[in-house]
Amino acid sequence: MQTVWKGSISFGLVSIPVRLVSATEEKDVSFRQVHAVDGGRIRYRRVCEKDGEEVAYADIAKGYELPDGEMVILTSDDLADLPVASSRAVEVLGFVPFSQIDPTALARAYYVEPTGDAKPYVLLRDSLEQSGRVGVVKVALRNRERLAILRAHEGVLVVQTMLWPDEIRQPEFGFLSEKVEVRDQEMAMAESYIETLSGDFEPEQYSDEYRTALLELIDAKAEGGGSVAPPAEEPTEGKVVDLMEALRRSVEQAKDDRGGGQRASGGAAATETGPAKSASKSGQKKASGASTAKKAPAKKAPAKKTAAKKTAKAAKKSSAAKQSEKETGEKARKSA
Repeated sequence: MQTVWKGSISFGLVSIPVRLVSATEEKDVSFRQVHAVDGGRIRYRRVCEKDGEEVAYADIAKGYELPDGEMVILTSDDLADLPVASSRAVEVLGFVPFSQIDPTALARAYYVEPTGDAKPYVLLRDSLEQSGRVGVVKVALRNRERLAILRAHEGVLVVQTMLWPDEIRQPEFGFLSEKVEVRDQEMAMAESYIETLSGDFEPEQYSDEYRTALLELIDAKAEGGGSVAPPAEEPTEGKVVDLMEALRRSVEQAKDDRGGGQRASGGAAATETGPAKSASKSGQKKASGASTAKKAPAKKAPAKKTAAKKTAKAAKKSSAAKQSEKETGEKARKSA
């Protein structure tokens, strides 16, 4: 791997000689600008707008335009004389918990390889791993001083550049000042959806489908097969009318995509059904019971037992009626 930067890490009084190599590579498909008629390359010339003459690359300098339109010209020699303290060293400024680093500020990552004795390198790596912290460092890359973090990852140290605090915009949106209420049922359904798709992060499961399709199109064009039809996409609704219904369908679809995974937890399921669905299930059970009763006819009791039961019921009713009349008469006499 190509060396991007070479210097040392200043770890207290310990200096660790290292080199940085890019930890990532963007696999984008690059194109040339060509003439659509004959495929000829389109070339651009560097022309000065004042005299119309083409300018050699060696004669091009950097210019900073002032508010009044005046141009301040800076040459390579001017920039080389700037005092950059960390030009040859990764200067450790302090150590902080990684959880306190805003991922929005993280930029490009570089692997750190020791170029001398590996013992101090391993010592720093293991110390960072055991502490659970990362180093906040400064490093000069491509003639620019950058803020970065120094962290341990899979056996190596990684320098990951960061944006400066004033380079991160603050979110200023109208909805942040509005009071938006979310129902408990909606929250429980959303949590159920998250739980259904939860698991360990496995990067190999994901791929750049656009780049794959683009390369297939290029291969087909190169072989004279014409274009490749893109896969049909399901239409998406522009507006969600019923949030609960959309969440419920999302949970069901997620479960189907996962091959019929485990059902959501009892609490979430109870919230998912709600009063309406509970009543619906109760009605279904009653209807089911009724239909079962119709399908399975009751057994006929013997005639003698049936008559005896009727006589016993009538006797009980008569006794209860007489007792009630007796109590009523006694109350009337007392009141008189």
